[in-house]
Amino acid sequence: MKDVIVIGGGPSGLMATYAAAKSGASTLLIDKGSKLGRKLAISGGGRCNVTNRKPIDELIQFIPGNGRFLYSALAQFDNQSIIDLFTGFGIPLKEEDNGRMFPVTDKAQDVVNTLLRAIEDLGVEIRKKAEVKTLHFNEENEFHSVELMDGEMLEAKACVVAVGGQSVPHTGSTGDGYPWAEKAGHTITELFPTEVPIKLNDAFIGTKQLQGLSLRDVALTVHGKKGKAIKTHQGDMIFTHFGISGPIALRCSQYTIKERKRSKEQVVLLSLDFFPDTSRDALVQELWNQVQSQPKRAVKNVWKGYIPERLLDLLLEELAFGEEEDASQLKKQSVIDFATRLKMFEMHAVGTLDFDKAFVTGGGVSVKEVAPQTMMSKKAPGLFFAGEVLDIHGYTGGYNITAAFTTGHCAGSHAAELATER
Repeated sequence: MKDVIVIGGGPSGLMATYAAAKSGASTLLIDKGSKLGRKLAISGGGRCNVTNRKPIDELIQFIPGNGRFLYSALAQFDNQSIIDLFTGFGIPLKEEDNGRMFPVTDKAQDVVNTLLRAIEDLGVEIRKKAEVKTLHFNEENEFHSVELMDGEMLEAKACVVAVGGQSVPHTGSTGDGYPWAEKAGHTITELFPTEVPIKLNDAFIGTKQLQGLSLRDVALTVHGKKGKAIKTHQGDMIFTHFGISGPIALRCSQYTIKERKRSKEQVVLLSLDFFPDTSRDALVQELWNQVQSQPKRAVKNVWKGYIPERLLDLLLEELAFGEEEDASQLKKQSVIDFATRLKMFEMHAVGTLDFDKAFVTGGGVSVKEVAPQTMMSKKAPGLFFAGEVLDIHGYTGGYNITAAFTTGHCAGSHAAELATER
């Protein structure tokens, strides 16, 4: 019988395994796939965004899905601990924009191989292609054993469930852990894809007029009842054949989903501000000055360069400006109307892509039923949770992987501690 069984060979599972074995527990790592660390290997576009260097309070703000739950775990093993660990493993890291930390080699596989080597050096037993059927508990609802699909029973003093959520299912995250948690008495909060591209039903999607167009440093807002702004994110974005993607679209996706559910409306209003750092009045004045200084030129040529040409064509068409109309014919109100559209370009969201295209799963094992200091179940002693199976989700940029490593380390070390006491 092992001290600790860890189920799942993703970021949280590998870290839980390392922490448990490092704490002296005899540890078994089980994964249903043939290869460990698949999600880690594709993270950060294949470069592995290991963590984010932001101060803890700021870091928590970028984990809108129950980020505050992580304070206790981060007090034990934080983003600096992650940096120190990999540096100590011989994987030097470099800092990029917004605090994102990557291996200097830009190779995610280096991170995976290093973690696997560290685990093997600690004498961990690894079983791949071992699919778990269910978990078993004794009369007091304490964790007792893991049952594999072939009927084999594996007993241990503690178990860490680190099987991920439902996003990126080709890496093995297919929601396996939720029924096991429910069997132990846990609540699974409503699941939804997040950090996922948004679908639009606007006419320009059908005509493909803006498809492939990238925008830099714009502001995307999700609107609720009576047009009230719910959430705004500023950054980069891209129009696709179905809607919008890119960093700010991914970050706004969860608010779009929640507003659709809350309002029971099929369509949610979004808006783009192409000049978030310039007021509408200042923009009107700037555009008007251009018109005044070039009265003989076509309107399109006067404002060329303010926004991408395809977008300019669309807006001029919407506002019924003639293609060859010269600037001298423009009235001030037309300039105001154009500036208003530049500050609030309306779009209409009809949902998002599904879990297979999402970076992260929203919802999961309720954090109210998990001890934040240890990641142990409040329902079933000896059962621990780590990573995305929990109802914790952050934005892209190293926040989710930080949550995975932090909860994994916390769960693994405390599972080992419990095992020595039982």
